[in-house]
Amino acid sequence: MITGVLTGWRLINLRSFDAGAGRHLRAWWLRWTVYAPKLPGWLQACGLGITPDPAPVALALTPFGRTLGRRRRPTPTQLPKVLGVRSGASWDEVRVRLIPGQKPEDLDEATRALASARGVARCQVRELTPNVISIDFQRRNLLADPVNCPDLARLASVEGGSVDLRRVWAGRTEYGQDWHIPLAGGHTLTAGATGAGKGSVMWCPLVSIAPAIRDRWVRVSGIDPKGMELAYGRRIFHRYAVTGTDALTVLEELVAAMDTRKAAFAGRVRMVPISPEHPLELLEFDEIGALTKYTDRKTREAITERVALLTTQGRALGFTVRGYVQEPTKDTVPVRELFPRRICLRVSAKSHVGMVLGENAYERGAWANRIGESEAGTGYVWGEGIREPLRIRAGWVPDHTIKHLETFVTGPTEHDTAVLPFPPKPTNPSGSTHGGAA
Repeated sequence: MITGVLTGWRLINLRSFDAGAGRHLRAWWLRWTVYAPKLPGWLQACGLGITPDPAPVALALTPFGRTLGRRRRPTPTQLPKVLGVRSGASWDEVRVRLIPGQKPEDLDEATRALASARGVARCQVRELTPNVISIDFQRRNLLADPVNCPDLARLASVEGGSVDLRRVWAGRTEYGQDWHIPLAGGHTLTAGATGAGKGSVMWCPLVSIAPAIRDRWVRVSGIDPKGMELAYGRRIFHRYAVTGTDALTVLEELVAAMDTRKAAFAGRVRMVPISPEHPLELLEFDEIGALTKYTDRKTREAITERVALLTTQGRALGFTVRGYVQEPTKDTVPVRELFPRRICLRVSAKSHVGMVLGENAYERGAWANRIGESEAGTGYVWGEGIREPLRIRAGWVPDHTIKHLETFVTGPTEHDTAVLPFPPKPTNPSGSTHGGAA
């Protein structure tokens, strides 16, 4: 009877069945058929057991006091114990109690071997309590297909002031959940090789906050050393620069605006409230390494100094810097430690993972050097409260959507080919630097 009901439920509504009963049945089955019998052997093969000291020597004596031999009591290897299993749509979470003397970090370097033993592509270790960890195995890759960016037509009726700038939609996570990032109150550095998808990380949040840009709650500036990536959406930028000299001008204007805001609000508030009068100043700095290393020394040092001022003082004043780089070495980006949130897309070397995300990031599951070329926009994020590396995929923004974004923010132009079905907004304010959009 029960089997029939469950079978019918599964056939009628698979999603509801999995959420209500399927995941519990799957977890029970996997615990007793896979993890309880097999995980101890996998851990022992990875050298994660502890063998206690041998038992005291037992001597056998003859009536004449002579020793016949020595016998040692067997000392079996102690292994972490499986406490339970949870199974979701794509991951199995195996809770394990560590042996006295072990620490969670001891299992970090074994994640690749454990993934191979389980026959899956991803494995990650998470600390739950000081002596209990979760060994997570990814059964399905929910990020295999591209993620679509928001539909601008649906944002036409959204008021700019209602956009949550501390929780902006940017894509999806490996757990099938929405991925949000803070644009207000946090600077971000994104690293990735050519074609890794830095453009998705850049443009998708801008599409998500289009109403806030349109209604002057956010003012975007762009520094584009290649003169290509940001130039395609040139009209949304209030300030725009390509050369090192122009980039320095943009940075100096931002620092001056920050100082002005600081003088106006000092002693009144701890965090400047974002408003159309005091908008979030968002700087998109593409290929930041081109101007912090590959330019003349005087310009390089001046740019580095002003980026450091913005990243150390701008958070409370409503100034945010988002930088993008291909080569994440300290020489290329000397201020990388001033970016509290970092995103590592596909990189060419294992060492680059640690440079971007920090020490032991690779051992804890951030395998960014193994991301395929067909997975543009896929990467790992770590920092600002995220305890373990989180695999994400940014929303893909096609070229025509960027042109739609320009129209959404500034209104159609005479030769605009991307006209959306909503009324145009006022043109740029007269005080705009470099002729960019507000």
